[in-house]
Amino acid sequence: MSIVVNLDTKKVSYWDYRNKKNPPILHRKETFITTNHPQYDTFAHLTKIEEELELLTLNLPIGTQQEWEKRLNRKRIIFEGHYLACRCPVFPKETFSLEIERHKAAITRNTLSRPVRLGLELLLFEEETTFFDYGCGYGGDVERITAAGYKSQGWDPYYYPNNNKKIADIVNLGYVINVIEDVNERREALVNAWELTNKVLIVSAQVLIDDRDRGVIAYGDGIITSRNTFQKYYEQEELKFYIDQVLEVDSIPIGLGIYLVFRDEIEAQKFRASRFHSHAKTPRLITKIRRFEDYEHLLQPLMKFYTQRGRLPVKGEIQNEGQIKEEFRSFRQAFKVILQVTEENDWEMITEKRRQDLLLYLALSQFDRRPKMRELSPEVKQDIKSLFGSYNSACIIADAMLYQVGNLEIIAQLCQKQTIGRKLKNSLLVHISTLETLEPLLRLYEGCASRTVGRLEEANVIQFSWRTPKIIYSFYPDFDKNPHPCLHSRMQIQLNNLRVNYCDYTEDENPPILHYKDSLVSPQYPLYKTFQQLTQKEQEMGLLDDYQKVNRLQGWLNCLKEHNLTLKGYQLQSDL
Repeated sequence: MSIVVNLDTKKVSYWDYRNKKNPPILHRKETFITTNHPQYDTFAHLTKIEEELELLTLNLPIGTQQEWEKRLNRKRIIFEGHYLACRCPVFPKETFSLEIERHKAAITRNTLSRPVRLGLELLLFEEETTFFDYGCGYGGDVERITAAGYKSQGWDPYYYPNNNKKIADIVNLGYVINVIEDVNERREALVNAWELTNKVLIVSAQVLIDDRDRGVIAYGDGIITSRNTFQKYYEQEELKFYIDQVLEVDSIPIGLGIYLVFRDEIEAQKFRASRFHSHAKTPRLITKIRRFEDYEHLLQPLMKFYTQRGRLPVKGEIQNEGQIKEEFRSFRQAFKVILQVTEENDWEMITEKRRQDLLLYLALSQFDRRPKMRELSPEVKQDIKSLFGSYNSACIIADAMLYQVGNLEIIAQLCQKQTIGRKLKNSLLVHISTLETLEPLLRLYEGCASRTVGRLEEANVIQFSWRTPKIIYSFYPDFDKNPHPCLHSRMQIQLNNLRVNYCDYTEDENPPILHYKDSLVSPQYPLYKTFQQLTQKEQEMGLLDDYQKVNRLQGWLNCLKEHNLTLKGYQLQSDL
């Protein structure tokens, strides 16, 4: 029912919609109540999920019941209370009392699971590292980590219930908490895994993405799948909040739905700082002098250290310290010999790049809890002292950068000034290999996404948007081999609220494809000239004149056919 009072005419209008076939409906109910209302969190959570699935976009009307139901039908979505679910004819509501068969969620893999593989790639495993898989399923990760030379064990309540739960350096809780329908048991599993952890706990869970083809229905705070297993789909930030709250820690995202928890805070900060460490090459020799040649073997460790840290070492930081000081009295005197055969400017650039790395680390640490000086590793402490004078000075500069990164006008100006990257109307596209060469503020802008949410795994193209604050990660398989690779997947992160939108194009018969690859990479990229020659040829032949026509696979193939051309590798060949 609805009553409208016209305050000017003092007339009252009354509408009764109880017998109407298409009454108006209400969205965003949390906006009509105060935050202390008992249902506020439930309403707000529903609105957030609806926005994630683009149900509330205004490209089509959704203000009446029939219009809303049309949109839900197109998305293949239904409601169970205040939870969204996919249509599934397999389980009617009466089956909600069924016992959930958690063990069916176990997956047989031929390779390592993503969380464990990332742990290896991030060099978490050292020579004597021990590994324990809590909820190991069929035990695939245990077998493969053992085969890699590490002491490895696992436990699973269904497949390996008689195995002992062992304390280990690295413990993996891989996609376990999202299959436990009981909230208390879910919490207990996370706590138990943490209690077994000596050094690093890897926690992973399914995160909420727009995927409505699995045949699932709502159950508790998650869903029941068509295999009668439970799945709790977290949002990325919700998962971090859950881990941090239960374990009273500050977990670190390393991928979508994957977090690390370090037992030692110094090791955690060391890991965080390492993720901003730019790669640098030792400056090349530009001349020959006898004095350097006589001591080159002795000076190589000093050159390597400076390349890695951007500064001279202090006592105890390099192994041949005694030999260097015996010959040159000090590191500074020894470095003067190095400067005689290299460009001093090259070393200064390495120092500046290292300063930038540290500023990014300190700026982004402000999102959670910036570490105290005593929580930093000895080498990072010395980096800050040598490159900034004091920790306080470094933090002041970092905060100034963080303040600027919220100014989209500045971001737009920096993007438009970039010599590398493809400039679109409101964004800049670059290959991931160029990220470290970008302006520090653009690196910080990307870091707001990658270091708080995580990058899309295997992403190789990054899009910086300045019309709205967002970063988009795209994965194009065979970027080097395929002249116009098809888009495999894309992940968009809204920086103002850290919402994640994921799109998978693997089953799309007409996916977006990539052109102008030469504009995305630097001239130093191994295939830059090959990319550039192809783009120039395509432009000369008018193949890229109507970009809207050729930005998807079928349009591109039709364009080649219309011009009687075939693309063989990076060579355009006439069919005539």
